[in-house]
Amino acid sequence: MSRSTAALGAALFFLMAPCVAAGLVPWWVTRWEFHPAFLGMEATRGVGIILIVIGTGGVVDSFARFALEGLGTPAPVAPPSKLVVTGLYRYVRNPMYVAVLAIICGEALLFGDVWLAAYGALFWLASHLYVLFYEERQLRRKFGAQYDAFRAGVPRWIPRMTPWQAT
Repeated sequence: MSRSTAALGAALFFLMAPCVAAGLVPWWVTRWEFHPAFLGMEATRGVGIILIVIGTGGVVDSFARFALEGLGTPAPVAPPSKLVVTGLYRYVRNPMYVAVLAIICGEALLFGDVWLAAYGALFWLASHLYVLFYEERQLRRKFGAQYDAFRAGVPRWIPRMTPWQAT
């Protein structure tokens, strides 16, 4: 797949997946209405904003890497032809899911919405099951030993403190 086709596909999938998961669904849950801050601490809203900003950057970076380096998209119908192991992927195997979850948790903190926090937990569980039972198997089939080395050196959900170096 060419870089321009991959970029277009990634942009379309971006609108379908993270924009729905971290935008449309949270809006549907909250209607962007503020509730009392969690634990009565207004500072939680600031933490929420930080998580939203960091998560947004992580999603955009990861999508760009899939298109420009992996020559594909995050969509299962048009996966990358090269294993992406740069950028945030040097710290955590699933930065897209982690970033979307950061956005959802940030929105829950910002709006003080317990239902949105529950949705974040469900999003993580669904992502975990998908990664475990589908995505990792597909990556192992497609990239073999290269993926095994990546998997051995980079954790699935909790980022490493130092970047992983491919050997």
